[in-house]
Amino acid sequence: MMTPAKHYQLKLIGLALLTLSIQPVWAHGDENHGAAPVAAQLNHDQAQRLPDGRVLLPKAVQHRLQVRTVVASVGQVARSIELNAHVVMNPNRGGRVQASSNGRISMPKGGLPLLGSKVKQGQVLAWLKPTASTYELAQQQADLAEARSKLQLAEQTVTRLNALSDSVPRKEIQAAEAERTSWRTRVAAMAQVSGGEALRAPVSGVLATSDVIHGQVVDSSAVLFEIIEPNSLLIEALAYDPALLSNVASAAVQGITLRYLGGGSSLRNGALPLLFAPTEAMPLALGQTLKLTVQTREQRQGIRIPMSSIVKNAANEPIVWLHDSAQVFRAVPVTPLPVDGKTVLVTQLTAGSRVVTQGATLINQIR
Repeated sequence: MMTPAKHYQLKLIGLALLTLSIQPVWAHGDENHGAAPVAAQLNHDQAQRLPDGRVLLPKAVQHRLQVRTVVASVGQVARSIELNAHVVMNPNRGGRVQASSNGRISMPKGGLPLLGSKVKQGQVLAWLKPTASTYELAQQQADLAEARSKLQLAEQTVTRLNALSDSVPRKEIQAAEAERTSWRTRVAAMAQVSGGEALRAPVSGVLATSDVIHGQVVDSSAVLFEIIEPNSLLIEALAYDPALLSNVASAAVQGITLRYLGGGSSLRNGALPLLFAPTEAMPLALGQTLKLTVQTREQRQGIRIPMSSIVKNAANEPIVWLHDSAQVFRAVPVTPLPVDGKTVLVTQLTAGSRVVTQGATLINQIR
């Protein structure tokens, strides 16, 4: 028979068990109860950065951002090298006009040509008047006046001897004519020097440089005009590996193919100049600096993607975004190698990956 004390003890135990069964279980910070799926904790209606660094991008947002992808495939491309280059003049289709002596610029009839104007070969671009002191100018005028006086006397002598040709030996008439010719040449030369030097265009083309003003005093050998043919400009690159001279397969700049013309065998400021010509018209300016991509005859294996796929992460490292699932994108660090100025080669991706080619910059900005 159960005693009252025993009965009371059993009731207390039952009450305690009942309390434990209905008491809520509180999770503690130091206990691992298993994390709920990330997707269940997120708002699927807006773009957001996931805790693991991936980006959740709903389909509607993808359409608004115009995100485009391409399936990566492994292939062989030529090993490429990026070189510094600048635009130079074609020596056969351009020219420079320099001052042969010190002088003062004087405009020709019609005025000085303006930048960008078309000029013809032999056209007078400007006059170069010699700079001299007052005494020197007076002396030149005196010499010219004396030469003209001697020329006049020589002409009169020839006229008189021709009138007496029947009684005057022929050799005297020839000597007088030779002296007249000599004075004519001297007067013409002195008049030309006093009038100045005509600066003429050596070729036909477009005026690219004009460093003259009416009345300007210039020094000898100063470059006054540069004339170019816009569609014949060349691109000169600087290479530091002599083996590259015979290893160039092709080249490109800004996506336009270049034709390799050859390279120099003498160092210029520690580098070898390589000369290229565009295969199609492109906007170039004399002296413009460019980044040129040269493809060698060596082959390299990897995945070729557009340059628009390459963006920088917070650590300033190049990355590409992969379309992992319908709404999730993942960043992958890569080491891009130049190919042709529009595409790059990467080896950190696997074939079949969906690489973002448009909208990568916008995805990279999502926080």
